[in-house]
Amino acid sequence: MHVSDLPPAVDLDSLYDPPAERIQKAVLDRLVDFHLEYLKVATFFCLATGSSERGLDASPRGGPPGFVRALDERTVAFADWPGNNRIESMRNLVQDDRLGMVFLFPGLEIFLRINGRGRISTAPELLAQLREGPRTPKTATVVRIDEVLLHCGKAINRARLWDEGSRLDRSTLPTVGRMVTELARRDGTSPEAGEAQIAQIDAHYDHAVRHDLY
Repeated sequence: MHVSDLPPAVDLDSLYDPPAERIQKAVLDRLVDFHLEYLKVATFFCLATGSSERGLDASPRGGPPGFVRALDERTVAFADWPGNNRIESMRNLVQDDRLGMVFLFPGLEIFLRINGRGRISTAPELLAQLREGPRTPKTATVVRIDEVLLHCGKAINRARLWDEGSRLDRSTLPTVGRMVTELARRDGTSPEAGEAQIAQIDAHYDHAVRHDLY
């Protein structure tokens, strides 16, 4: 079916029951004690942003437990660390400050979600709070919370995300080196690469992704 063949609108209220009252009451506009307990152990979240110029974006963020700091009951902050330098999330926030954060907790069947407004900060005192060892970030994102809620983990069990048997065999998928060289071949910047070159790229990536974190 082509997108153009889809009906113009769907009456969602006829398909889905309204959320239970306890679900509605669980959506707060500030952090409470149990949110803070989860933030203290959080090591990973996905950040959603968007802008009229650049469209939508979702990107991963990770760090040691507590890398997202609660500055007060309505505000959290996190550092930006080296990635691919596309910095799409920050570019979006300059134009449109709305964002969403979805936290995953390894081994747990629950999510924490924060929706709010973000701004980029270079305040030295904040950057000092977000240091990792000797490293100080160039910028931090400060989030003013509009909504915070805990979300059930059914998606985790549908995916069997934490099951040992769900771990993928790296050898069954194209490696980074193979994908990089294929992209270079497709855009005409490089001829067909040999296995030695692919292995070299793979080795460089494997080292960088584990050790060049800050």
